[in-house]
Amino acid sequence: MTLVQMQPRPEDVSPAHTTVAEAMDAAGPQVCDDMSVEVALAVMAAARTGRLVVCDQDGQCTGLVTQTELAAVRDSSDYTDRVRLRDILGDHGSFTSPVTTMAEAEQAMRTRQLGALPVVDEQGSALGILALSH
Repeated sequence: MTLVQMQPRPEDVSPAHTTVAEAMDAAGPQVCDDMSVEVALAVMAAARTGRLVVCDQDGQCTGLVTQTELAAVRDSSDYTDRVRLRDILGDHGSFTSPVTTMAEAEQAMRTRQLGALPVVDEQGSALGILALSH
């Protein structure tokens, strides 16, 4: 008896039909938005990651920050140790749903010039991260 693979191979799947849930990475470390920039950078170093999912006190995803962004904030002339992640999120409050098609998500990310986007459920909890390939 021969096993026949019935699922399409990744190269056969169109981005118009692939959902974000099929392409997302694990969410990775999640931190609270009241965390300082310095502590967030230390968490990133310890976790050996270049980005963190930021959540509010209720566990709702509020955005995503990268090591590059945090280092730029820390190195700026108006930086103080009182700067919190919520203070620098700015336009990083963009999210996507796991049922969004890859084509839609990629278009939105390119339009907003985002390299990565948190994937959240109906309650706003982070499920994963969608990152564009370069």
